[in-house]
Parts: sequence; C-alpha cells; structure tokens
Amino acid sequence: MIKPLAYLLKWTVIASVVAALAGSASALFLYALDAATNWRQAHPAIIWLLPLAGFAVGWIYLHFGRSVEAGNNLLIDEIHDPKQVVPLRLAPLVLGGTIVSHLFGASVGREGTAVQMGGALADQLTHLFRLRHEDRRILLMAGISAGFASVFGTPLAGAIFGLEVLAIGRMRYDAIFPCMLAAIVADLAGMAWGVHHMHYAVGAHVPVGALPLLAVMAAGIVFGLAGMAFAKAAHGASAFMKRHIAYAPLRPLAGGVVIALAVWVIGTDRYIGLGIPVIADAFRQPLAPWDSVGKFLFTVASLGSGFKGGEVTPLFYIGATLGNALAPLLHLPFGLLAGLGFVAVFAGAANTPIASTVMAIELFGPEIAPYAALACVVSYLFSGHTGIYHAQRRSHAKTGVEHK
Repeated sequence: MIKPLAYLLKWTVIASVVAALAGSASALFLYALDAATNWRQAHPAIIWLLPLAGFAVGWIYLHFGRSVEAGNNLLIDEIHDPKQVVPLRLAPLVLGGTIVSHLFGASVGREGTAVQMGGALADQLTHLFRLRHEDRRILLMAGISAGFASVFGTPLAGAIFGLEVLAIGRMRYDAIFPCMLAAIVADLAGMAWGVHHMHYAVGAHVPVGALPLLAVMAAGIVFGLAGMAFAKAAHGASAFMKRHIAYAPLRPLAGGVVIALAVWVIGTDRYIGLGIPVIADAFRQPLAPWDSVGKFLFTVASLGSGFKGGEVTPLFYIGATLGNALAPLLHLPFGLLAGLGFVAVFAGAANTPIASTVMAIELFGPEIAPYAALACVVSYLFSGHTGIYHAQRRSHAKTGVEHK
C-alpha cells in the first residue's frame, strides 16, 4: 500500500511539471506556426527564399546542434541506453528550425518538434529530482507523451504513443501512469493557453458488416505499403544527400531549390506546409488521385534534405488523400476512408497501431473504432520493420515470418 502511494505521489509531481513545460512549449509553437503559415500564404513568393532558409538552418545545426541533430531518435536512444541528459538547446533549435522551414515553404510536420521539446524540457528535471537511469527513462517517455498529446489534442493517443513507439512488439507498462498523467495535463495546459485543434468529421458511419470489413482490410494493406514506402524513401533520401553533399548546410539549400522549382512548375502550393485545408477537403469531397503522391514527394524531399519539423502531419495528409482516392474503388464513403487513411498510414510508418487506433477514436468518435482498429493493425502488419524512427527497436517480429 505504501509503495504504490509513494510511486503515485512522486510521479504526480514530476509528470505534472513535465506536462506544464511541454504543454506551454507546444502552445508557443502552435501560435508561432500559425503565424508563419499565414505569412507564407499571404506572400507566396517567399518560397524562392527557401534555399537560403535551408542553408541557415543547416548552418546553425552544424555549429550549434550536432549533438542534438538526431532529434526524436536521440530521445528514443536515451530511453533505451541512458547516457547523458539531453541538451536543453534541442528545444529552441528544433522550434526555430521548424518555424523557419514552415515560413519559407518546406513540407514538414509538427509532431517531431513538440516531442523533441517535450523530451528535452523533461530531461532537465533529471538533476533537479536526482533521478536514476530507470526513472530517467520514464521521465523521457512522459515528455514524449506530453509533447505528442499537446500538439494534436489527443491525450490518450499521446500517452500510448510514448509507450508504444520505443520498440516493435513491446510496451513499457511501468510508465503508464506518468505518461498518461503527463499527456492529459499537457493537453489541458495547451487549452489553458487558448490552443484550438482542428476537428474532422467523417460523416455518415457504415454499419459493421462482412463486405465493409473486407474493404477496410484491403485499404489497410495499401496504407501499410504507403507507410513503409514513406519511411524507406525518407531514410534513403537522407542517406543520398549525406553521401553526395558533404557540407551539411548545402543539403537543405539544394532541397530548397528543388522544392521551390517544383512549386513553380506545377503551379500550386498545396503540397507544402502542413496542408490542413487539403486534409479537411479529403473528408468532404473527391480529390485528385495524385494528391497523396505529391505530398509524399515534397515531404521526402524536405525531410531528406534536412529541413526540420516532423513526419506525422504529412503522413496524415498522405493517408487522408490516399483514403479519399480509394473510397470509390472500395465503395465506402470519402469521409470514412479519409479518416482511416489519416491514422492507418501513420500506424504503419511509425509502427504504433494502438496509439493510432485511439487517436482515431479521439478525433472522429467511437463509432469508427472497429474499422480504425482493423485498418491500423493491417497497415502495421504490412509496413515491414522499417519505420520513420530508426532508433525504434524490434522486440518481436510482427508475424511468424521475418520481413526483409
């Protein structure tokens, strides 16, 4: 009785502090991100300065951020093998780098920034509370959960994400309470700062039946293959740039040139930035079938060349528009398939089917749960063992047969 109570009190204090820091940082980030996005949309010609912005971000990271350049993977590595406290400069570097990337037109997300800020701020408490290695692991997981929850407004999914993302086939149950409390309080902290999150409506729900279930399974396979392709393409693009361009700041400069020219050639900016308006449209009306491919290519070029941000919101875009394209083929409503693609491509790319299923319920309502669970699990099974986080470890094979 005494030990559980002491554990509860200890982690209530620590997780609450982590949540307040992460939730406030996410609120600052989201306000700055909205301002940067609005400015870019009002001044579309700023895309031509993207190469210079990329060079600046690359130069700053080269001279001040080498030890934190791994970002999310640094946090995951520190949880697996605790060595030293994550430098606090990770938070302002990734915040500034992401805002600059969005301001000038890179196709990046926001989850990576919030997670890295949450983890870096949380880890500063290691010395304050004199935490052991095992407690520090839990502290970092709580920071990840708090960052994810507060940037998307999905506290339950955020908590599970912090537990599930570390290793394929294993979850750390000793961290459930700190991650859950940190995620819930961080979301509340964000709302206290006036943060509002985008809501999507899937429309009419389809009763669970044999044919819809088979159709969702087929869609899940496509979503999983898309998630695997994205992860491999992003890693491959990064390796290619590092192999052929030795001086780091020149990589985002080159990527910025390609992206700016591509925007000019195709005559639209729908594939840069977060792409929230296009995601919203995917729930309401048929879109061009190549929208998912466009976002895929722009995001791979942006992240692969070194722009800062995250992968998750672009994966939401890719999944929602891919689901939109599949809807007529599978005879299911646009809104339903867009919602399933939204979470299932992410589930496959990040190897987090449980967090993705819970996210679907939080975002779209409980009625979508059976289809979301099926789509996310099938996507996870068909996405191989290569995810967007290369520090993620494999505890168990997804099936009885190893993927190559």
